Amino acid sequence: MQEPPDSIQQISLTAPPWTDDNESIATQETHPGYALQMHQAESFINELLARADARPASGSLLQYLCLIQRQYSCIPETTVHVLAERLSIPASQVFSVIDFYTFLHRTPRGDFDILFSNNITDRMLGSQALFGRLCQILHVEPGVPRADGRVTVDWTSCTGLCDQGPGMLVNGIAVSSLDEKRINEIAEQVENKTPLKQWPADWFEIKDNIQRRDILLSDQIVNGSAIEALINKGAENLLQAIEQSGLRGRGGAGFPTAKKWRFCRDTKADDYYVVCNADEGEPGTFKDRVLLNSYADNLFEGMTVCAGIIGAKKGYLYLRGEYLYLREALEETLQQRRQSGLLGNNILGQEGFDFDIDIHLGAGAYICGEESALLESLEGKRGIPRKRPPYPVNQGLFGKPTVINNVETFINAAKIAVFGADWLRAAGTEQSAGTKLLSISGDCERPGIYEYPFGTSVSQILADCGAADTQAVQVAGAAGTTLTADAFERSICFEDLATGGSFMVFNQQRELLAMVKNFSDFFRHESCGFCTPCRVGGALINDLVNKVMVGHATQLDLEEMKNIGSLMQQASHCGLGATAPNAVLQTLEKFPDIYTARLANRSFEPAFDIDAALAPSRKITRRDDPGAHIAYEPEQSSKP
Repeated sequence: MQEPPDSIQQISLTAPPWTDDNESIATQETHPGYALQMHQAESFINELLARADARPASGSLLQYLCLIQRQYSCIPETTVHVLAERLSIPASQVFSVIDFYTFLHRTPRGDFDILFSNNITDRMLGSQALFGRLCQILHVEPGVPRADGRVTVDWTSCTGLCDQGPGMLVNGIAVSSLDEKRINEIAEQVENKTPLKQWPADWFEIKDNIQRRDILLSDQIVNGSAIEALINKGAENLLQAIEQSGLRGRGGAGFPTAKKWRFCRDTKADDYYVVCNADEGEPGTFKDRVLLNSYADNLFEGMTVCAGIIGAKKGYLYLRGEYLYLREALEETLQQRRQSGLLGNNILGQEGFDFDIDIHLGAGAYICGEESALLESLEGKRGIPRKRPPYPVNQGLFGKPTVINNVETFINAAKIAVFGADWLRAAGTEQSAGTKLLSISGDCERPGIYEYPFGTSVSQILADCGAADTQAVQVAGAAGTTLTADAFERSICFEDLATGGSFMVFNQQRELLAMVKNFSDFFRHESCGFCTPCRVGGALINDLVNKVMVGHATQLDLEEMKNIGSLMQQASHCGLGATAPNAVLQTLEKFPDIYTARLANRSFEPAFDIDAALAPSRKITRRDDPGAHIAYEPEQSSKP
């Protein structure tokens, strides 16, 4: 077993979970050396705890679990009990966290854990056929580790590679631009037990793919210049500049940034926190991938400026688990900033200006993009959204005032500090100052990242990305807005079409019901399960969508979908449940033909086949006469 490195931040989460001879550490309980590894688990966990960050120990629980899984290819039960004892929490709490996050497992997943992106745009590029091909070559069943413990092939939610898909994760590391040739070569590497670090490097090259730049991506700042502006102008003057700029949160909701920072600063407390939400889980969104890869210094500069304004000493970058491959470079950037005096104690020589940033890795939970669920995850818990109020600016991380903004917002704030309020006001509209990054994918010639001034029309965007014969555009992801062709003159801005950045294009040849099914599958899987409207309602809608797909639904089922969706919007605990039925409800309204064309010719068909359910009883009693069946006489079709 590898010795733990000097700090928990330096532990490589990108290294595949293999021993030196490339054999899985914990493939089977009978695996050679398994007992020895379990014997050493206690010392391994003790090392993790001894080198933890400044949070309460239980707050790092999720990070410990991620590291244990990388070490053992799962979370062995023995390590759960050791960890629970060391953290003074019930083992049941540890198990509940493991079961909540998609990327954590109680049982081994195999030396090579391969996860195909299941987003609709990846499917449009042929991911299903490639998935089937790889399973066939490797002789595996989907989601089931192969008997020799070598490999698992399964699906996961959107991996943020929509502009260069189909994509997959191999032991958490992204591989893009899949085709049949590459699938065959991947299968060969797996069968040869080739360590991941020896696979062709070009397989792991993820391009920024920036197609259009505007002020945010073009106007560069020198490292430290935003912090110098804070020191020279003073916190209050700089906060006023951000307020005058009209900067609003770029996650979609558009809350005024300066107002949020002011609320946090004015809340009396002994500690404050700055949190960057980089849990970019909305299907079809990948702008943060580019910003984290090429604009990380700008992001950390913006977080540091925020810390100086509100008085925070600690910050966290919550990095989605699918972006694990970006972590090493981000850690290097943070370390360089510490060495340059831009992070740590007495930043740029200013006595008492202390601030540092740690990276917190997510583990596959869409709900953690919701800010209060993200805070719960940062505290080492299941990502269950909190009831509000209190709001994070008053009572956030560990009960302390906390600013949470996304990557794009912090970068804008850093550049406003350097260039002034007019820099942002020079673009956009009166209510939506500045620009918006769009992640464009689907049926277009030039998918990628596009930066547009707020107020740009959908039709202009479609023309620029090379979309033709467009049937529909899904703006703001699976939880967003479905646009018909007659709405393409609407504009991207807070007063019209607010979006976190996802922009998926569907041409006339696409079956939109496939999009609806993909989204309903996604929301059923990603519900945190806390509230009944989302947990049960999402499952019921998903079942009804599947019923439509196979041609057994009736008009009554469509009405039921509307009723359930309306209930979810009104009664769900958080925004996930309230927006989960959007695609279903909007396509029922705007594209009714995609449903009615598949309806059965009757007013009602039961979803549960009672007669089929009695088949085991007939087998036991050896009866198959008419009296042993429940007769069902369907209505006659009204069609000629």
